[in-house]
Amino acid sequence: MTGRIVIVGYGMAGSRLATELHARNGDRKVTVLGAEPHRAYNRIMLSTLLAGKIDEPDVELAEVAGQGTDVRTAVVAAAIDRAARTVRTADGDRIDYDHLVLATGSRAVVPPLPGLDPAALPARVAVFRTLADCRRILAAARSARTALVLGGGLLGLEAARGLAARGLAVTVVHPHGHLMERQLDPAAGAVLVDTLAGLGVATRLGVPATGLAADADGVRLDLADGTHLHADLLVLSCGVRPDTDLATAAGLAVDRGVLVDDRLRTDDEAISAIGDCARPGGGPTGLVAPAWAQARVVARLLTGEDHTARYRPRPVVTRLKAAGIDLAAMGDPTAGPGEELTFADPARGTYARLRIHHDRLTGAILLGDNPAVGTVVQLFDRGAPVPTDRRSLLLGRALGGAPATPAASPALMPDAATVCQCNDVDKGTLVRCWRAGARTVDEVVAATRAGTGCGGCRAAVAGIVGWLSEVDSVGTPR
Repeated sequence: MTGRIVIVGYGMAGSRLATELHARNGDRKVTVLGAEPHRAYNRIMLSTLLAGKIDEPDVELAEVAGQGTDVRTAVVAAAIDRAARTVRTADGDRIDYDHLVLATGSRAVVPPLPGLDPAALPARVAVFRTLADCRRILAAARSARTALVLGGGLLGLEAARGLAARGLAVTVVHPHGHLMERQLDPAAGAVLVDTLAGLGVATRLGVPATGLAADADGVRLDLADGTHLHADLLVLSCGVRPDTDLATAAGLAVDRGVLVDDRLRTDDEAISAIGDCARPGGGPTGLVAPAWAQARVVARLLTGEDHTARYRPRPVVTRLKAAGIDLAAMGDPTAGPGEELTFADPARGTYARLRIHHDRLTGAILLGDNPAVGTVVQLFDRGAPVPTDRRSLLLGRALGGAPATPAASPALMPDAATVCQCNDVDKGTLVRCWRAGARTVDEVVAATRAGTGCGGCRAAVAGIVGWLSEVDSVGTPR
């Protein structure tokens, strides 16, 4: 087992790895270097914080300092000496390692707009990536009535919805012809535009920004069609880029991320990379579930728990987490062989598109209220056969029938059904946790981590715990 482990990065990937190592027995020293000045936090929940639904303590992740783990916040790793196996910090300290793990994450992209200096953003302009960014946006929003969000991807829409929930009039400016073009088709994008309009978020599509002027009173965004938009606040959400500066300077192989094998090792056997900064065989995802799965694999390898542990990318499901919007997208329903099924009801904000090949779901878009969303995610994730009546997946119910979801009662869910996508927790794990003594939702969540990612499965976890409390008396006092 490795004796001295240094983790560079104290975000969702680095903190999870520290937690995984902390939970395993062994004589090792773990040092975690976090450039941000505060403890690790759940980045997925920042849009909920922006909306005012939760407070800062609610986004904090569990602390793992002590018992062989040394967490150092506000410490920037400046260089890696691979020959000496040391990390040099910006303040001159040198930290020796037997194994180094890079979890440096990614950085927000600031577009090259005239009038915009990435190194010195105007007071009423902010990116949306970190907790510090969120604080900056909230400070500006307190005296703002209007806001622009540049970028109509996942994070941009979450930011827009959060600001609208605070009462601001928000406009999303997106250079492409429809929103979330990486996950949605034009028809779904059009339905989403109408849904956002009903929530107080306007959109300008297909018009790139060409310049910016900002002062203490607000911002003016210039567009390619010659028009201008004015607002009190501008939020930039133009994508992210893997933070590979440290790896590049150390001479590691980098190509749109630090290149790693299925053990998450770089071309230096003493260095691994996980999370947003890493590029395994399946490519980077920018999502939390793969990052946490990678942390688990590295922990098993470094502690000697499982020398055969390997990272196997799983199908990615994208969920938009914003109040009033229910969206799931997976695979590519717009191309490839097989059947294609679509259903649209723009008046109700509902859209569904599925692609099925050899009775397996290869892609789907589900927007709006569809009771079958859980079923569709399960079928896609597990590669299970789809039902004969395809309408039950499109509409949420067969014609004249009951809802298609298999969880009308948790008793009908197979134990292998995944409940928490972020942490890969299935129903069977929740049941075993209950029977081991957990008796509340909070206890089950603490023991399994289900619901600690995006939070979208909390209702399902609560439903299973409620069902168990009614039907399973094992271990309960009489």
